[in-house]
Amino acid sequence: MTIERPGRPGDLPPAELLWARWGLIAVLEATSAKETERYPVGVWIDDEGLHLDDCGCTWWTFSRLGDGRYVLYGEDESSGVKWYEPEIDMLAGGPDWLPYEELRDRLKGNELGCVYWYENGSWARAAYPDDLDDDGLDCGMSRFVERAELQLMMFDCVGKGEGPGPEELVHAAEAGALTPDLLERLGGRRDGEPRDLPAMRRALARVRA
Repeated sequence: MTIERPGRPGDLPPAELLWARWGLIAVLEATSAKETERYPVGVWIDDEGLHLDDCGCTWWTFSRLGDGRYVLYGEDESSGVKWYEPEIDMLAGGPDWLPYEELRDRLKGNELGCVYWYENGSWARAAYPDDLDDDGLDCGMSRFVERAELQLMMFDCVGKGEGPGPEELVHAAEAGALTPDLLERLGGRRDGEPRDLPAMRRALARVRA
């Protein structure tokens, strides 16, 4: 699956699959320190949902709102939506269950590049003008959508060892079969940093809640 520029709702996989893949990375990167940081960097999960922030050019939030409803919003520096004239209403056509207070606050701060929502098995977004070049979705979400990019992320997170490899972990996450026991079998990280298994188990509980 490939994301076009600008992104289209059909470019995204089902929200449940996106949640599983993104959640897997959040679990593998979880640390106790990240849980208490005011501005974490990387991928993590909290009460609001899943997050991605490189502390530079891209940030994203993916929230699960119950009854099969999800919202994905954020910004990559490649997005031309907020600079387009006349102004694009990124919330046009949005359902009444979107977190409008948060989204409008982001809009006021000129921090939002696009908004996608998911309900009844389908993604949707506001309409874009035909000459819009990019909304940032590709640069933000291709790492979770395109299998090759996901595998690269997994390679960095899992590294070498006798435990489960990247493919096994991805399959387990997508099947809803990622367990604490599987995490405990992981070998060391490729970067040499120790794993924080208690934080990983807490992150997994949030992903599966």
